[in-house]
Amino acid sequence: MTLPLYPGVAHTERLRVTETLTVPAVSPAFTGFSDMPPVFATAYMIGLMEWACVEAVRPWLEPGEQTVGAHVDVSHLAATPVGLEVVALVELTAVAGRRLRFRVTLWDDADLIGEGWHERTVIDRSRFLSRMAVKAAAGRASLERAPA
Repeated sequence: MTLPLYPGVAHTERLRVTETLTVPAVSPAFTGFSDMPPVFATAYMIGLMEWACVEAVRPWLEPGEQTVGAHVDVSHLAATPVGLEVVALVELTAVAGRRLRFRVTLWDDADLIGEGWHERTVIDRSRFLSRMAVKAAAGRASLERAPA
């Protein structure tokens, strides 16, 4: 990190809910979601929250550094229909080495829809991707050795 990152750093992101952000649209792999109500999906609410945290600390990161999600403890309190805007407000509450903790709240045009905590870890992107390549190779090798 280029400058000392400190508690109190805050950021806001906004997103208009479209059909593509609803529970039935999450993924065709999750067939049980196909007949669910067309409201803002928890998966996308978490994504919006993470995006806001990423953007909150981006100015403090060195070239080649990024953050990855490490822990999510968030309640989805109210449903949001298509057409409403969702706002994610995040505030950095603690910095412990590379570990960052955020307080998160999410609102739509009518209600508080989510709140809780999110932790992220600062990583060196190149080192992280190298470790993932080693892990992927080990996983493929393990699959090749598995009995059919």
